[in-house]
Amino acid sequence: MPKCLIHGGKIQCTMGDGGAKPITVLPMNMATKSTSQPIANIMDFKPLLNIPSFGKCMSIMNPVVAAATAKNLGVLQPMPCIPMTTPWTGGSVKAKLKFMPIVTKNSMCTCVWGGQISVQDPGQTDIDVS
Repeated sequence: MPKCLIHGGKIQCTMGDGGAKPITVLPMNMATKSTSQPIANIMDFKPLLNIPSFGKCMSIMNPVVAAATAKNLGVLQPMPCIPMTTPWTGGSVKAKLKFMPIVTKNSMCTCVWGGQISVQDPGQTDIDVS
């Protein structure tokens, strides 16, 4: 039974060096039968609003990293992460919030710089969203 991602749940990017970080879900996503925290739907992907910085970006597809790496004679030079994300995929087939599928433990979010953002700890254990 997949569990839904709530405000404060931990997410992580494959190209960030900062480990898992908490997602921010705005209070407008409160569900009447939920925990005391807002629940993420697939549209909660806005960079630096919902999706935090993951430390330093290690993706050569990121133009800032590519430029710094070139300046460093081709040796990878990670630079501060500023995510450029797209909507979550793999949300709940049945459970929706604000007419959008709820983000579950199995959901993914993609950064245009090549990172895959996954749910490490949804922060919630009470609601089944299968």
